[in-house]
Amino acid sequence: MKFDVAIVGSGLAGLSVALHLAETRRVAIISKRALLDGASNWAQGGIAAVLDSGDSIDEHLQDTLVAGAGLCDEPATRYIVEHGREAIEWLIAQGVPFTRDASAEMGFHLTREGGHSQRRIIHAADATGHAVQVTLEQKVRAHPNITLFEHHCAIDVITSDKLDRTTVHTGAAHPPARAQCLGLYVQDEKSGKVITFEAGQTVLATGGAGKVYLYTTNPDTATGDGIAMAWRAGCRVSNMEFIQFHPTCLYHPFVKSFLITEAIRGEGGLLKLPPEAGAAAGTRFMPAHDPRAELAPRDVVARAIDFEMKKRGLEYVHLDISHQSPQFLKEHFPTIYARCLELGIDISREPIPVVPAVHFTCGGVVTDLAGRTDIANLYAVGETACTGLHGANRLASNSLLECVVIGRACAQDIAALPVEPARDLPEWDESRVTDADEEVVISHNWDELRRSMWNYVGIVRTTKRLERAAHRIELLREEIDEYYRNFRITPDLLELRNLVEVASLIVDSALSRHESRGLHFSRDYPDTLPKALPSVLTPPPR
Repeated sequence: MKFDVAIVGSGLAGLSVALHLAETRRVAIISKRALLDGASNWAQGGIAAVLDSGDSIDEHLQDTLVAGAGLCDEPATRYIVEHGREAIEWLIAQGVPFTRDASAEMGFHLTREGGHSQRRIIHAADATGHAVQVTLEQKVRAHPNITLFEHHCAIDVITSDKLDRTTVHTGAAHPPARAQCLGLYVQDEKSGKVITFEAGQTVLATGGAGKVYLYTTNPDTATGDGIAMAWRAGCRVSNMEFIQFHPTCLYHPFVKSFLITEAIRGEGGLLKLPPEAGAAAGTRFMPAHDPRAELAPRDVVARAIDFEMKKRGLEYVHLDISHQSPQFLKEHFPTIYARCLELGIDISREPIPVVPAVHFTCGGVVTDLAGRTDIANLYAVGETACTGLHGANRLASNSLLECVVIGRACAQDIAALPVEPARDLPEWDESRVTDADEEVVISHNWDELRRSMWNYVGIVRTTKRLERAAHRIELLREEIDEYYRNFRITPDLLELRNLVEVASLIVDSALSRHESRGLHFSRDYPDTLPKALPSVLTPPPR
């Protein structure tokens, strides 16, 4: 397969890049499930941007820097915030049906979430991600220059330094000083065949790595594929220890991964202790943890809930929005209202049982503001990348903003490059492997890895727990690598291989940080150092 640009991932970042490029480039979008199966489609809250004269760029910037606990890259943060209105106007022009408000300056309703000093979250009721994704999906499917490869799983990128230079002609008299990406290997899930994709530029937009933990709000696709592929190719990663736990995931025996948006707290929802807390039942606890109470940033709220659950032996806490009218709740939170009602919870009359769950990977592949990585012609955008926007803790609803702003910048950078000449890349070689004899090994290792991460690399960490996790991960990695070398690949094996790589990066980054900052809280290093420095890991030669 030969394309000008290959994009791995079909979330908001990937679709944004594709639509901006499709007028001048032949684009392939490679999605390991259906186009709408990624995390962007699940996003409830909205997109943060300065859209009202009562708000300002400086206020949005300051809120982001405060949430990021001193670790945000300020120039990068300012760039993304300054391009916020432009990003929203582009989405409106595409036809995204944001919730309207005739009394608002732009004509759209703006809500407020934890960590924001102003109402600046534009949204489509409580299913913003779905509204955005459905709109862009229609555009992508209709565009003649975009080819979709659904149910295709990326294996690894192909780089010039890994190939015999007699096989790959680069058009240069001498090998390039910097490795460059030439394309990637992709498995067709239905046929099992591995396809060689040749592309002038490859964009990794595969989302985060929530499935490395046992409990997550992320979809099953969030296995850190882009981060692991970039690391194996030779790219640095940064700030991988900062894993955001969403404070409020629905606690219910028959439902997994249903997120209760932060906008509930933005509209006055209160966190309270449940009946199992005895005499303290019904008591608010957030004011005792932070003066901002329920509107504190996510890391503070998640840690407070974790503290109360462990202190009192609770399995969940309550989030109470029942003071709002049923009409208000149906209008602002129709998805949550309906889903909870299906499960026998009337949120207009009773509180919602919630627990923290892994929600967002703040670190990722080191990139600049055009998505460029350490390898020429290899880009990373969205949750896969680390631009420096999120620092030690992502501010609510900044992530979809980053997808659109950096997605556009990435497309502009690629469009300014000359179209790469055709190359002959080697086909995938599976002449020395056989069919797997014990696939139970994959499911067992998958479960063991995720439980180890949940138990040892959670909201509150210790050096001993991290070292214990590192030891288990190394044993699992050896077993998985041996399996990968000897047997034919499957999508489950590819995801497990990526998960164990990302788990190792998270633990190594956490062990390297001898302080508590933002989402990384260590009992052995409870203080915050005076100077904030990013953690950066460099891959060893392979």
